[in-house]
Amino acid sequence: MQNGAVVDTDESLRKWMVNTAEQHGAAVMHVAGDDSGPAYAFSVGAWRRFGKPEVVVIGLPQEVAHSVVNTYVQRAGQGERFQPGQLYEGFLHGCPVTFEKIALQHYPEYLGSAFLVYNGPDFPAVQLIASSPEEAKFPWQPDAPGGFREYQPILTDSGLPESWTPGVDGP
Repeated sequence: MQNGAVVDTDESLRKWMVNTAEQHGAAVMHVAGDDSGPAYAFSVGAWRRFGKPEVVVIGLPQEVAHSVVNTYVQRAGQGERFQPGQLYEGFLHGCPVTFEKIALQHYPEYLGSAFLVYNGPDFPAVQLIASSPEEAKFPWQPDAPGGFREYQPILTDSGLPESWTPGVDGP
């Protein structure tokens, strides 16, 4: 009977995500941090509702992450396009953000429950990458605050921006 309970739980979660996305544009999922990595949050439903990539944010407190994901979904739902490597304001006070495409290898870990809605990893996703609060440094920059790269890993194959060249055509 354990398998039946898992199926029921998965179906309940799928229905909740779909219904929440219908009402609010997307469901916001939260995963607590642990010894293997920082906390993160992600959207489920932006692709289904608006044809816009799902978004992942890493390393922010839960309430802040929730607000950032909701802001992304609201702006994306209104037609705004977010280009990797460009800077955007209005997500975090005083901290510009940028976006990067997420490599498929990271989907199971960072977007796993979205598979219930999309029947697998057949949807686009981007990572919203926040700059540091004081000096607007990004994790890949050599003068970024200590530990910032571990606090906010970049979900590409290389662990560095791949859609643009840092310092050349992006931050």
